[in-house]
Amino acid sequence: MVKTRDSHEYRASLLWEGNRGEGTASYAGYDRRFRISMAGKPDLTGSADTAFRGDPALHNPEDLLVAALSSCHMLSYLALCARAGITVLAYGDEARGVMTVTPDGGGRFTSVTLHPRVTIGAADQVPLALELHAQAHAQCFIAASCNFPVSNEPEVKAE
Repeated sequence: MVKTRDSHEYRASLLWEGNRGEGTASYAGYDRRFRISMAGKPDLTGSADTAFRGDPALHNPEDLLVAALSSCHMLSYLALCARAGITVLAYGDEARGVMTVTPDGGGRFTSVTLHPRVTIGAADQVPLALELHAQAHAQCFIAASCNFPVSNEPEVKAE
């Protein structure tokens, strides 16, 4: 990451590892496996979604987009709770993204819905803890960068 006062630049290197000896001579003849590298971090191995001849055991770009939205919301939310004096004891999410394939063979995400399940320490803070999800959504860098609706349906309970 390169950081200046008003911006942050992120870099990733991608290497296709799917040449089985004939390159892309045929659509069915090559592997969709790739490796993403970022300085100072473990490599990430991925593939296409199984619908596009990918390896089901590897992460695909669609998985990674949904995971990025879920984790960005969580990190924004935890920071807001910490600043508001709300003690979060547990946080989980079951995020769901919908991608529609277009007639030309492409596709696009049409929505992502986050389902955060949060446990906090004090019952009287549940209303504020619920409200902070809207602020977290507004502050999430990834959600603000998307051209499709990203929503959340949170649940907050006290221990």
